[in-house]
Amino acid sequence: MYLIKLRNMLLVVLLLAVQVAFGQQLIPVDPKVKTGKLSNGFTYFIRQNQHPENRVVMYLVNKVGSILETDEQLGLAHFMEHMSFNGTTHFPKNELVDYLQKAGVRFGADLNAYTGFEETVYELPIPTDRPGLLDNGIRIMRDWANSALLDPLEIDKERGVILEEKRLKKSVAERLREQYFSVILNGSRYASRLPIGTDEVLKHFKPATLERFYQDWYRPNLQAIIVVGDIDPAHLESVIKKEFSGLKNPVSEKPRPSYSIPLNNKNQFISLTDKEQTSTQIEVLIKQQALKVSTVGDYRQLIMRSLCNQMLKSRCDEIMLRADAPFLQANMGINSFLGGLDAFSLSITARPGALESGFKAAWVEVTRLKQFGFTAPELDRAKKSFLVSMESAWKEQDKTASEKYAKEYVQLFLNNVAAPGIEKEYELTKKALPEITLEEMHQFVLRAIKDVNRDIMIMAPEREKAGLPSQERVDSWIKAIELQKQVAYTEGVTMKDLLIQQPTAGTIVSESFNKEIGFTKITMKNGLTVFLKKTAFKNDEILFTAFGKGGTSVYDIKDYQSAANAANLIPAAGIGNLNSSELQKYLSGKKLQVVPYISYLTQGISGSSGNQDLETALKLTHAYFTEARNDKAIFESIIERSKATIVNRGSDPNSVFQDSSLALIYANHPRMGGPTLHKLLQIDNDRAYTIFKERFSDAANFTFIFVGSIDTVTIRPLLEKYLGSLPATNAREQFKDRGIVPVTGRLSKNIYKGREQKATVNLLFSGAYSYGLEENVQMAALKEVLQIRIMERLREAESGVYSPQVTITGTKYPKAVYQCQITFGCAPENVDKLISSALDEIKRLKNDGPSQIDVDKWKAEFRRTLETQRQTNIYWLSKVSTYLQNDLSLTSSDFNNAIVDKITPQTVREAANLYFNDKNYIRLTLLPEKENH
Repeated sequence: MYLIKLRNMLLVVLLLAVQVAFGQQLIPVDPKVKTGKLSNGFTYFIRQNQHPENRVVMYLVNKVGSILETDEQLGLAHFMEHMSFNGTTHFPKNELVDYLQKAGVRFGADLNAYTGFEETVYELPIPTDRPGLLDNGIRIMRDWANSALLDPLEIDKERGVILEEKRLKKSVAERLREQYFSVILNGSRYASRLPIGTDEVLKHFKPATLERFYQDWYRPNLQAIIVVGDIDPAHLESVIKKEFSGLKNPVSEKPRPSYSIPLNNKNQFISLTDKEQTSTQIEVLIKQQALKVSTVGDYRQLIMRSLCNQMLKSRCDEIMLRADAPFLQANMGINSFLGGLDAFSLSITARPGALESGFKAAWVEVTRLKQFGFTAPELDRAKKSFLVSMESAWKEQDKTASEKYAKEYVQLFLNNVAAPGIEKEYELTKKALPEITLEEMHQFVLRAIKDVNRDIMIMAPEREKAGLPSQERVDSWIKAIELQKQVAYTEGVTMKDLLIQQPTAGTIVSESFNKEIGFTKITMKNGLTVFLKKTAFKNDEILFTAFGKGGTSVYDIKDYQSAANAANLIPAAGIGNLNSSELQKYLSGKKLQVVPYISYLTQGISGSSGNQDLETALKLTHAYFTEARNDKAIFESIIERSKATIVNRGSDPNSVFQDSSLALIYANHPRMGGPTLHKLLQIDNDRAYTIFKERFSDAANFTFIFVGSIDTVTIRPLLEKYLGSLPATNAREQFKDRGIVPVTGRLSKNIYKGREQKATVNLLFSGAYSYGLEENVQMAALKEVLQIRIMERLREAESGVYSPQVTITGTKYPKAVYQCQITFGCAPENVDKLISSALDEIKRLKNDGPSQIDVDKWKAEFRRTLETQRQTNIYWLSKVSTYLQNDLSLTSSDFNNAIVDKITPQTVREAANLYFNDKNYIRLTLLPEKENH
């Protein structure tokens, strides 16, 4: 017996040793990515990937961020990022942006960059089917790495742009962050190195200071290029070696210091108020050393964190679904923080006057977790959901976007985060999930939720300052709750099916196939119409949408608020046999989403699923049509929470500007404008329930569109069962015109709200519109040409704005109208000058038309964007839905691409004169508050 026990003990020890050794194995880099390091230390990652086709995405990654700045260089890491677009050896001044726009690459949307504390990353997605463009893309990366010109004139012009970018960030959130950052960052260097910098440095630094930063830190042993796309890796490797091998590190290079946030092993507290803060929030951060993911054991811990976060979210969601939810919002999770730290966070938005009860309710859940951990059903659901997510990624590995791979390699280079590829991750997941136990998850929670290194922040409206608790008071709440013996978390188990009544299948009465666009049209006996398009863009993705005419427009104003809110209120009670909590559990581990909506002119469904869960998605769709639930307690809870969010809405400048603008533009139309307490009180629960059922009572009024990895054989009986069985009245209801159009004439209004010295400008032109494909494409050309003009004038020439936006929209129903808007933020003292400049560009466009170059830029961007979009399911779903809802013919496989050839400088000039008329012009400006206003 002794020998048997000894042998068993040795076996256990041996197994533990094997598990430890396995856990310490380094995770290899995905063999499908070609990696290397040049003799100068420059690193490269190259991967062939054909999704999307004829495209490549390139990143230049620099281990250079604001944390490296001296006190004289605050903001210059970010400034350097800007200057890389303002002149390099091969592309002086703005020639880089100009060259790429001609190739169809959009500045901001495609061509972009960002600067963080630790890194500066440049992104360049370009086509690969144009000779020379790929090699020039590598040359651009080479210039960004070490060949910026840093022209003093360009530097001075860019100061204004960055100061305007900084101005846009000014808000109540920034003011509060400036006060609490030093606390939660433990007084570390990070607190004084925000990437945007300081006004003093940005206004007055000398070009030599920026040059010194550039020469010190933009060097090959801190840089990497990442290239993923439809390319030949061997060719790219040779080009990269040729271009980047000549880069030199400084002779006397500065060592690249590593900074971190020290754990001070104490608890901290800060309470802040601000006049513009709209809610009372309390946040708890418990900081800990960051999880570094480089070994098999690390990856297992990463899986456990994901499982933990799923279960924490589910518990918070379940509380929020209750009629007696003790707070407006709550979130818990364990995530990356900053400076080598992770953090467990608990964030609560309290009901007005109920901070104490809300926090205590949340901390009871935290304490319950510490005392009991999770339950077996919770862990099983989380494992199932995680595995479904991983399986989905595994199934799509040959259809994964190049950008996703590229971002993985960015983190591999910057933070040594393992990037083994989905095959290896799926393998590790399948091994780890069954072995993860409840006790392990409990210990994981206990390690994360400690009693030290805890920061508590309270942020509240200024008028609530006197009633806010002290640190001692909050600590006493925590202590009292943790001394209590909590009751273990339990949940009801239901075996009920989703549907109360199983449907009797309908039948298909007609079917036709449109070869030109690859759509099958099916008509059901109940009058419902279905369009199907099978694609190969994804291996396991089906997107669908449905619409029927009517919407809120068919209801008089007394019922409008009930109608407008019905699709949010009624589904909150659950559906069919299941309440909201039961429905959440029922859908756990399934890849699907189904959301009903009721808009101005239509009502319908938006949804998605994997192939395996399509039947469940259709079953849920059927339930929304036939088995809505009415729960007055849930309704009253939502209304009470909504009241709390509206109370302080008038303190937020952006909300005031938005609400005031809608009221002015639509002449106080009762169906427009922001939320108010008066509108909220007009919502009636029973009326909303009735309206919801009415909107989905006539299947004959609905058109469904399905796009994706459809099995055209197996989907038909599902459509017959769940859609063909829907009730139909054959009323063929139409929407009504309620006169929601912008006011005519000229209007100018200044709205004064907010303490920050910044302004927001909105210029609006509107009028009657001849809706059609050619008109819509012409509008798109006009929009882009004016966007280029406004950007060049207001940003590049006058340095007065950061990101001006031009938007032009046209609608057909209920009345064909267009709206052209120009919006930008700026200094209050520059409002009139910049508006004058914008209107001058419109005048020049009307008089002279655009240059052929600008039109050609738009054509290139339009075609290149369309090429990529047409390789996605969402494009076809959106396009066909738009065409059908606007009664356009589905006959052209080219859709509006062919119309592009008809666009000329003259047609754009004519459009500018037609749409930018002076008859209907509205100027709205948000300005900081002044006395006597």
